[in-house]
Amino acid sequence: MTGLAIAVPVLVLLCFVSVWVGSRDIAFTEAWNLLWHNDGSKAALVIHDYRLPRTVLGILVGMALGLAGALMQAMTRNPLADPGLLGVNSGASTGVVVATAYVGVGSVLGHLWFAFVGAAIASVLVYVVGSSGRGPATPERLVIAGAAVTAVCYAFDSAVLLLDPRAFNDYRFWIVGSLAGRQYDVVWVIAPFVVSAMLLTLSLARPLNALSLGDDVARGLGIRVGRVRVLGVVAVMLLCGTATAAAGPIAFVGLAVPHVARFIVGPDQRWVMAYSIVLAPILLIGSDVLGRVLGSPGEIQVGIVTALLGGPMFLALCRRRKLVAL
Repeated sequence: MTGLAIAVPVLVLLCFVSVWVGSRDIAFTEAWNLLWHNDGSKAALVIHDYRLPRTVLGILVGMALGLAGALMQAMTRNPLADPGLLGVNSGASTGVVVATAYVGVGSVLGHLWFAFVGAAIASVLVYVVGSSGRGPATPERLVIAGAAVTAVCYAFDSAVLLLDPRAFNDYRFWIVGSLAGRQYDVVWVIAPFVVSAMLLTLSLARPLNALSLGDDVARGLGIRVGRVRVLGVVAVMLLCGTATAAAGPIAFVGLAVPHVARFIVGPDQRWVMAYSIVLAPILLIGSDVLGRVLGSPGEIQVGIVTALLGGPMFLALCRRRKLVAL
């Protein structure tokens, strides 16, 4: 609780810095006043129509990625698992490619729906393939099915984009991962999915603690293993699908944050998930602010910054053995 009591104010502070810092210079006191009193000025328009929804979206996407990473690592008992392991990211990417190349969709909101549908189809396909044949859908079979679906989606995307330069030009801005240009229409679309998936994921925390002891022990404790895995796949699809659809693929947030959470609180999934909900938005919004500062008067997309920060951080975490074990 002490750690959360420190992390939550840090997140609140970063949210205000995100509203204050940008390509347009706004004084600290002016930004604070305009945050609470919209006077209709250009500065107020920048804060309320661009920076504020961007910050709220960063919170939602960060929470979704952090929880999806913690859930994936707990379900597969793989410390290197990330939200894209079940083919969700590749399915979302294929949805955007289809929307851009064949439907002519160019808006962020249009991309969001196609990306979400693509992520959902990929998740269902992975589960169907992973559960076909003899035996249940084990974590290993789901990961292998996810790798196969990812390879197929990547091949399809590459073929289409190489033949359509216009589609590639639109797609390259989405694939890098960014919170820029998103307004409240995107926030209202993804918020119900993220909140419902978060509640579902948190309800799985106690059964996942039992699953960490092995499937046989979990069954002996009364856990319905197959049901937990199905609900886990649904939760990952909702969390990662909406986050990827809204902001594009953002690396290392879902991979590194659960490791930091386990370093602080240990292997109890209830606390790991609680910390991931707070720490992931801190990393994402902090990276977004850093990208605006380093790229001023333009900006560096948040997906690039999280990769630059997350890579070295994750290498440092991997050097600690106790963080690798689940």
